Amino acid sequence: MNAIIPTEAVSVSALQVADPTKNLLLLSLAQLLPRRSKRNARTTPRLSIDELVASISRIGLLQNLVVILAADGEHYEVVAGDRRLTALKLLAKKKRIAADFAVPCLLVPDASARTVSLAENLLREQMHPADQFEAFAALVKEGRPVEDIAADFGVTPLVVQRRLKLANVSPRLMADYRAGGVTLEQLMALTITDDHAAQEAAFYDVPDWLRGTAALRSRLIEREIDIRHPLVGFVGLDAYTAAGGGIRRDLFADDDSGTYLTDAALLETLVRGKLEALAEDVRAEGWAWVEAVPQFSYAERQTFRDAPRSRRDPSAREARRIASLQTRLEKVDAELEDSYESEDEDLVPTLEQRREQVASELHALGESLQGYSPEVLSLAGAVVSIDRSGAAVIHRGLLREAEANALLTLERLRQGQGGGECASEVAAEPVKAASLSDRLAQRLSAHRTAALQIEVARHPQVALAALVHGLVQTALQAGLHRDGMPLGVRLNLCDRLGSLAPDWPESSAAVALHELRQAWNEQLPQDGAALFAVLLAMPQDELVRLLAVCVATSVDVITLRACQCLPGVELAQAVGLDMVAWWQPTAEGYFRHIAKAAILEAVGEFAPQRVSALAKLKKTDIASEAERLVAGTGWMPAVFGAGQGGQAQIMAGRPDEQGPVEDDDEEHEHIEAA
Repeated sequence: MNAIIPTEAVSVSALQVADPTKNLLLLSLAQLLPRRSKRNARTTPRLSIDELVASISRIGLLQNLVVILAADGEHYEVVAGDRRLTALKLLAKKKRIAADFAVPCLLVPDASARTVSLAENLLREQMHPADQFEAFAALVKEGRPVEDIAADFGVTPLVVQRRLKLANVSPRLMADYRAGGVTLEQLMALTITDDHAAQEAAFYDVPDWLRGTAALRSRLIEREIDIRHPLVGFVGLDAYTAAGGGIRRDLFADDDSGTYLTDAALLETLVRGKLEALAEDVRAEGWAWVEAVPQFSYAERQTFRDAPRSRRDPSAREARRIASLQTRLEKVDAELEDSYESEDEDLVPTLEQRREQVASELHALGESLQGYSPEVLSLAGAVVSIDRSGAAVIHRGLLREAEANALLTLERLRQGQGGGECASEVAAEPVKAASLSDRLAQRLSAHRTAALQIEVARHPQVALAALVHGLVQTALQAGLHRDGMPLGVRLNLCDRLGSLAPDWPESSAAVALHELRQAWNEQLPQDGAALFAVLLAMPQDELVRLLAVCVATSVDVITLRACQCLPGVELAQAVGLDMVAWWQPTAEGYFRHIAKAAILEAVGEFAPQRVSALAKLKKTDIASEAERLVAGTGWMPAVFGAGQGGQAQIMAGRPDEQGPVEDDDEEHEHIEAA
């Protein structure tokens, strides 16, 4: 059985058609209520109306508003054209139109108001962008200046120029853009050139997956040079354009990334000319040869050897200046250490900057004392090139293999004639380690020395090799390029660790070496003749172990300045030095001697989840908490990471006498943590 549901008849009155011939009114702007009518179909907040304001100001109001009579019978509500009303009110406020400006308005009945508002906004069709581009081009063709067109529509001249550029695209591409076969982004990329044939080839001669904007642009400029290229920075854009070089600009780029030099050959000529001028100045210094090349890679640099430099004695004035700078540096280091301990974070940056200035001046003064002998200048040369930033770089004192051998022969001949000392090879100034004062660097290097001493004592074969290494270089290889082990061949004991690191005597490395020395000392007679007899009768492997202990006491890798390049790297690698086994960062031994920011940075490496909470504490509390958090993590300061050794490479020796050697994975983790 079907249920019958009664329905109520609803009567719908017919809409009254808006008749502009009868209901088009000229209303004063003051008669139009500024608030949005409830009958207006648009409820989303207005967007920017700057362009509309400019257009009405320049061209006038082109379309009437649609209104209904307000409840008071005197004013009118705008149901369609709210943005136009807002623009008119703004123009009146700026006194660019009269306050009683006559506004054409179409009056509609209340019953039709919402429908009329919806129809005006819904049934209009947006202009296709291609039509807009071509319309702008037509305006220019009619003689309208770009600036005037921009003012008419409230946009910048660049916007107009971009639309004109798009209007100039190949007709085939524009037709496909209208049909949806080309995107606006692709069209923009193709405007980098005005050559229609090149545009079409770049787009149609490749498969779809190669039609990305970057790929299209790169195909059109593949023979051109980006303005950010180092060669451009070296020559200078002004010099290039003054020489007649062409420039192509991508109007759709937001910065210099869209600027290209079209004449690569001219740029290369200018580069070589400027390099050659610099090379002439370098040749005047007396070098045997000078080359000028735009690029000088790291691999190419490694094919040369560094010529030795000799240091002249400073003049009396220079010596006084050096002494003064060293005194100032020590004073700043002391103040910096005190500021770290007192947590005066406001003073730390100032002192660090002052220290950097003094250290730089001291380094520059030291460099001025270095020079090349006439023999070196007669063989060595220089290369003038350009770095990645576009700056000129001069690599002086380069020796090819044959030249290095010739210089070595000259030195040997001089020594054979008793002609003096070997020319010294000066190492480059080490880079300052971040957040370390020289005093802390000395303290840490003292602990590293102690650790390396006990490791050498535990690796007899390495100790013997290190000792023989120094003897061979002294007795048999008295040449130019010495790279000795960090120990005194005459057995100069390293006995200054206690003065640099107050906690050194209690360190595990110092205790282990002390016990080892004491054990041997108890076995050996004190009388010299008796000692010699015992050593003669001692088995060779035992004698080598004793030698290792003695050699270990001479190891000295102390650094007096904070640096990343630590001495004794080869020796550390040979014994597999792992500072984690011999030293731990503590509040008193490390964290309290660096800046608060440096502590937090370190904590970020081994306990990143705790950084935010620690940042709110005082430095003393942060240092104590950092000591607790770092325990067991294997984290080491970067200054130790630079000098860590690999797995010990022992050619011989008893396994039970070798120190603990971490496997490769664990050691890699330690280095990464540092």
